[in-house]
Amino acid sequence: MSRIGKSPITIPEGVEVKIEGNVVTVKGPKGTLTQEFLPCVTIAQENNEIKVTVDNENNGNIHGLTRTLINNMVIGVTKGFEKTLEVNGIGYRAQKQGKKLVLTLGYSHPVEVEEIEGITIDVPNPNTIVVKGIDKQVVGQVAANIREKREPEPYKGKGIKYASERIIRKEGKAGGKK
Repeated sequence: MSRIGKSPITIPEGVEVKIEGNVVTVKGPKGTLTQEFLPCVTIAQENNEIKVTVDNENNGNIHGLTRTLINNMVIGVTKGFEKTLEVNGIGYRAQKQGKKLVLTLGYSHPVEVEEIEGITIDVPNPNTIVVKGIDKQVVGQVAANIREKREPEPYKGKGIKYASERIIRKEGKAGGKK
């Protein structure tokens, strides 16, 4: 049995949960999320709680995963998710032009990233990018796609990194004579 899967999910006020078989729809102040789950999982709503059970005890990993995904849906429609990225390097900067994120990353051309539906990209200052949305998976994927444009290098730390990420630095070449 999964320890995470056994704990019920409390539904906050203002959130509406609709369960039709294995399809769960969560509607809240920030938006609506829908997801389909595996048939070996039973999802039930009792009062203000959602309980997840599995048919077979060998499916403990699916049990915990399903509960966590539903919990992330509830958190997403109430609070939302965000990832913060930092742009490090001389001349490296980010700016917002309409619905586009324009990155100057040392290439011969500026790199443009389009905002997708349900995701907002903010640039509070030229060295910080904030990706916000209600779907945790999509927020993480968009942030990873932005980071991929210029990953941080280990010698000077130049590039785009997550705000919480720590870059392990390497020592440069020893320039001694032979």
